[in-house]
Amino acid sequence: AVVSTQSGHYGRGPNEMRKLKCEMGLVQDADGSAIVEQGYTRVLVTIYGPHECKLKSDRNTDKAIISCSYKKASFSTGTRLKQLQSDSRATEISVMIQSTFEAAVLLEKYPKAQIDINVQVLQGDGGERCVAINATTLALIDAGIPMRDYVCACAATIYQDQAILDINYLEESCRGPLFMLAVMPKTEKIVQLQLDNRLHNDHLDRVVRQTIQGCKDIQALLDRKVKENTVEAAAAYDIKPKV
Repeated sequence: AVVSTQSGHYGRGPNEMRKLKCEMGLVQDADGSAIVEQGYTRVLVTIYGPHECKLKSDRNTDKAIISCSYKKASFSTGTRLKQLQSDSRATEISVMIQSTFEAAVLLEKYPKAQIDINVQVLQGDGGERCVAINATTLALIDAGIPMRDYVCACAATIYQDQAILDINYLEESCRGPLFMLAVMPKTEKIVQLQLDNRLHNDHLDRVVRQTIQGCKDIQALLDRKVKENTVEAAAAYDIKPKV
């Protein structure tokens, strides 16, 4: 996959992803934060912790627990969902993000602690789940919380017998199969897989391969940003970093 130099739906090839932009450390009172934009979808993630569990009953003596909240700003899309439907969907995505990072974060390093992941969709134009995962990865790195690897997510659909990567709202609205993967790119270990609508078995292998490659391309961009931030932070203290 290649990353588009354009930020919209039009002008992209089927294997070409939307333009990705990201920033880290923008929220001063958080332990870690990141904003990721893919096309017109924009997500802010803040991390608080590790800190003492808010409820003693939640404490795990062997490892930390992760708590996740997912919210969409009322102005983030051009359509308004019914409140009950919106709340149910937000809860479902919160649980999905939580389980994704429980597989990636080295929770055993923080027994009896809690890590809070707060996801806010500032602007939605499709692929919000993937952008939220990518932003969470950057925010956890910004917070200095160790992980087994980056976790990167990408979605794809099939249109006219072609796999289309990193789909936006218009492409999601075609009611075709929506296939989403979150992987650890170094090992290609899949930590989250979701499929909305049916995907014909003939397309499965191609969609999986292209989506994993999309995740690897996203990881390269996120890693570049992490290294840039490391260099800037080191320069502020006159340290020569190993990047």
